[in-house]
Amino acid sequence: MLIQPSQADVRRFFCSVYRKSRDGQTLEAIEQLASQWMAEHPEYHADFADEAAALLKMYDVEAGKTNPFLHLSMHLSISEQCSIDQPRGIRQAVELLTARRNSLHDAHHETMECLGQMVWESQRAGRPPDGEAYIACVQRHATRD
Repeated sequence: MLIQPSQADVRRFFCSVYRKSRDGQTLEAIEQLASQWMAEHPEYHADFADEAAALLKMYDVEAGKTNPFLHLSMHLSISEQCSIDQPRGIRQAVELLTARRNSLHDAHHETMECLGQMVWESQRAGRPPDGEAYIACVQRHATRD
């Protein structure tokens, strides 16, 4: 079954996780993972703290505004991809990049560049995402300084 949450669903999820984590409530496994990535990004905490504002806010990439909800969603996607090694080989590529950068967080950020590129090219060409090109991109990052 394909789950396709709306933008509002994603924002509510992260705001809820932030609130539950801040209040010391018990978190489900996916919430715990999200909370760990949120802790790595204190610059976004104000965005997560105000759900009403989060549901209305637009992030202008051209103006240099990072969308914290998209950013954290990509962290979760990459974590999930690595946990199930899908596409096959992504776990090893991210592990290699993590070792080279001595930081899982930095490795995720570089992997995000590759993930974003793969999605953009897929949408532009009207083709399914190219997992092999994605992994090759992460491997290239892992082998350059």
